[in-house]
Amino acid sequence: VLDADGRSIPFKALYGEHKAIVVFVRNFLCYTCKEYVEDLAKVPKAFLQEANVRLIVIGQSSYHHIKPFCSLTGYTHEMYVDPQREIYKTFGMKRGEGNNVSVRSPHVKSNTLLGSIRSMWRAMTGPAFDFQGDPAQQGGALILGPGNEVHFLHLDKNRLDHVPINTVLQLAGVKTVNFTNKPQIIDI
Repeated sequence: VLDADGRSIPFKALYGEHKAIVVFVRNFLCYTCKEYVEDLAKVPKAFLQEANVRLIVIGQSSYHHIKPFCSLTGYTHEMYVDPQREIYKTFGMKRGEGNNVSVRSPHVKSNTLLGSIRSMWRAMTGPAFDFQGDPAQQGGALILGPGNEVHFLHLDKNRLDHVPINTVLQLAGVKTVNFTNKPQIIDI
């Protein structure tokens, strides 16, 4: 994988020493990925440090797109790219939209039409008109490490098939996060 400065880092180095939640996104212009990463950005660093878990997002574009995407989403955890989609292929992440059953990510707020228009607008008004990755590529989420242990694997069937973030946090032993903007009601 490549970091935001274009330095090559072996994928295994991301989870060799620590448990890591690794989220593969479709592409950096995908509105569902943007909204999912905006929610990942809400996971406090303290929760991850307390559980000794890394939170990593991997895209499949050029490394030049990492910093603008982090800036757009408010994401401050680790982000890398796999421009040749080697790791996507290794884990068997699909290309194309799979069975469009009514799977709906709880982290996607936009409807399909509005989200697609926003994605296209970002592509057309960006510095170079490109889709920042293969638009047909699907993503997924894994919990890996330390070492060669795979604790969890979810391969997205379509753009709305993200695993709920709190499910992944719980499985990795990290405190969960309230993603709603509604105040919590505490029963006394």
